[in-house]
Amino acid sequence: MLDKLKAISDRFEEVGQLLIQPDVASDMKKYKALNKEYKDLDKIVVEYKKYLNLLSNIDSAKQVISTEKDEDFRQMAKEELDMLLPQRDEMEDALKELLIPKDPNDSKDIIMEIRAGAGGDEASIFAGDLYRMYTRFAEKMGWRTELIDATEGTSGGYKEIIVGMQGEDVYGKLKFESGVHRVQRVPATETQGRIHTSVASVVVLPEVEEFDIDLDMNDIRKDLFCSSGPGGQSVNTTYSAVRLTHLPTGLVAQCQDQKSQLKNFDKALAVLRSRIYEQELAKKLEAEGAQRKSMVGGGDRSDKIRTYNYPQGRVTDHRIGYTVYNLPNVMDGGIDDFVEELRIAENAERLKEGATA
Repeated sequence: MLDKLKAISDRFEEVGQLLIQPDVASDMKKYKALNKEYKDLDKIVVEYKKYLNLLSNIDSAKQVISTEKDEDFRQMAKEELDMLLPQRDEMEDALKELLIPKDPNDSKDIIMEIRAGAGGDEASIFAGDLYRMYTRFAEKMGWRTELIDATEGTSGGYKEIIVGMQGEDVYGKLKFESGVHRVQRVPATETQGRIHTSVASVVVLPEVEEFDIDLDMNDIRKDLFCSSGPGGQSVNTTYSAVRLTHLPTGLVAQCQDQKSQLKNFDKALAVLRSRIYEQELAKKLEAEGAQRKSMVGGGDRSDKIRTYNYPQGRVTDHRIGYTVYNLPNVMDGGIDDFVEELRIAENAERLKEGATA
């Protein structure tokens, strides 16, 4: 492990020098890639230096124990060693986790798509509840959210809503939210007091930069239509809403949130770019035989991942068997525990893979 950490430290210094070179500063694509690598390596190097200092202190304590004749000094050194050795074990575990190869998309912003599934109006209301849950979580994290497109439900909530989120490690934290979410509760429209089960699907896509994917604008058909829903006087009077179709794949993205056709075009293009990127990435991984069907993050989008049971106040993540009984807090954006437990489970799987590789 020390050899690997030393190599990372050397690379960190090398990247630091590259970043101040004029030819790198003038190449935005190369600069952004190196700057991201520098930030990622910095976290490891900081802990590596702490680890080296700790090892040095352990060696010093052992030296005193083996050479010092004064019993008091030797006793002090033994006490210090007893304190340092558990710290070393903890730090080694932390460093092993830091050395797990990261998903290159973890640091990206995201586009989140929430769609009502089976359950009629109640499913749309639940989709709205999920949207509020994620935006409240984003607020707590200090992220910026941006509505891209929405189709409202007939009794509240949304049949479909697409939102962008920007901040630090957004995809890394929310990528495991993709899947089918199930709610069990008595709907407001239910007169007999019966518990209904409804579902909504969540898709989390990494928002990709222009240079992440080669997109030929000649392959994209642009259609304009009138906005519908809230939006003031310009709704249904100007062709500001934009629908983009990627002809080679048939993928479609649209945006009608902004009054400006240009802004709607940019947002729709960002969604389309992310959908094409995800599709190409899936094909690439499958071709390489590297599509991991992990317990946490490699399942199908149609997999039921979480249940929100209102009568019991219970939320259960079925992938890792993790349950909490504070549903109101979860629906108010308190999904921190799930985010952390899923991250731990994924890291444990990656460590296991590394050990058997």
